[in-house]
Amino acid sequence: MLSSKQVEAYHRDGFLVIEGFATAEACADLRRRAVEIVHEWEPSGERTVFTTDEQERASTREFLSSGDTTWCFFEEEAFGPDGALRQPKELSINKIGHATHDLDPTFERFTYTPELAAIAHDLGLVDPLALQSMYIFKQPGIGGEVGCHQDATFLYTDPMSVTGFWFAIEDATLDNGCLWAAPGGHRTAGLRQVFKRAGAMTDDDGTLFEVLDTTPLPRPPDDLVPLPVPAGSLIVLHGLLPHWSGANRSPVSRHAYSVHCISAATDYPAWNWLQRRGAVPLRRLDTVSAP
Repeated sequence: MLSSKQVEAYHRDGFLVIEGFATAEACADLRRRAVEIVHEWEPSGERTVFTTDEQERASTREFLSSGDTTWCFFEEEAFGPDGALRQPKELSINKIGHATHDLDPTFERFTYTPELAAIAHDLGLVDPLALQSMYIFKQPGIGGEVGCHQDATFLYTDPMSVTGFWFAIEDATLDNGCLWAAPGGHRTAGLRQVFKRAGAMTDDDGTLFEVLDTTPLPRPPDDLVPLPVPAGSLIVLHGLLPHWSGANRSPVSRHAYSVHCISAATDYPAWNWLQRRGAVPLRRLDTVSAP
């Protein structure tokens, strides 16, 4: 799938942009199904808000148990002072996560393809397992900022193996919150921190950050470069690469789909926040999806 120049660019920069990877039809199908999931979903208890800047506060039971379920997380600015939604539910959801790729046929077909498995292989990911997926809405006007981070902070393996596959389902622009990244940032100073369950394998004890390296991450947006891409593009992200996306204050949404894979040959600690409980086993990226 990849040329030697593309592989070289990925290892140099820590990211690789591949335009035209997903068809317009595939993107439309995934978008349609994501909207249906939100329409059908009703929170059974607490309305869970997702934020990356105060991750401890986001670590509710719903968040910590979502490794083998499908859950919808609200935008921080979705609610007014009275606790009511400011706009319809369909325009209030931040993301759907985190096992939808193994639980929904439309998401499964989009994720488990020979083409994506070939790219993972070309980049040196050994026996890639599809660990986590997120459908991200980046809602018009209230789409939240995603603070500068490294994916390996949240999905740690020893040795480091997590690789992000980020698909633009709609055009990602400077106005609606495209990704920004630090070219070569995956090769400097290593992993800054890890995000851990306070009580391994429980959903009640919360989470914490453990600092490994006090070197600051690049400051957005000045120390980063933007990655605006048209719908259908794939951006591959190294697990140590610092990246960020700003808030969406535009009237246009920026839907995206993200899959994070790890190598089956690495150790995935029980203190990682995201855990599968056995009923939904992890699957290799080259698994043939259902027709």
